[in-house]
Amino acid sequence: MPSSYVIALGSNRRGRHGTPADEVRAALAAVSGVVMTSSLVATAPLGPARRRFVNAAALVESEDSPPELLARLKAIETAFGRRRGQRWTDRVIDLDIILWSGGAWASDGLTVPHPEFRRRDFVLRPVAAIVPDWRDPVTGLTIRQLAARIR
Repeated sequence: MPSSYVIALGSNRRGRHGTPADEVRAALAAVSGVVMTSSLVATAPLGPARRRFVNAAALVESEDSPPELLARLKAIETAFGRRRGQRWTDRVIDLDIILWSGGAWASDGLTVPHPEFRRRDFVLRPVAAIVPDWRDPVTGLTIRQLAARIR
């Protein structure tokens, strides 16, 4: 039986697919099992990045375990030209697992729910548009409640 995942997508740099919005759309097409997507949202950069971001969220169904899905997402990032290294910098594409229908997961290199998602409007706004009633397995709050807290 497949699991459901909420994936956050973001871009603030042109790539082979075009503008950051084009990169997010192309990444959505590259992720198999997408059931629902949010609208694209333009957001201010976080940290030293200078360019505005385009963010979105997707509900994905997959037979993959969280580490297997993460490996697929990282392969998509690499194929899009994402370079590893500095955090908080401009990027062609960023794909993160935010939530999983199985609850919480922790292993080397992966923590679900994403440890920072509760504090990030650029994640919560798109996620609330597709799964407002999903609950954070750590706090027990719905995504709608978490989003209202930071606005």
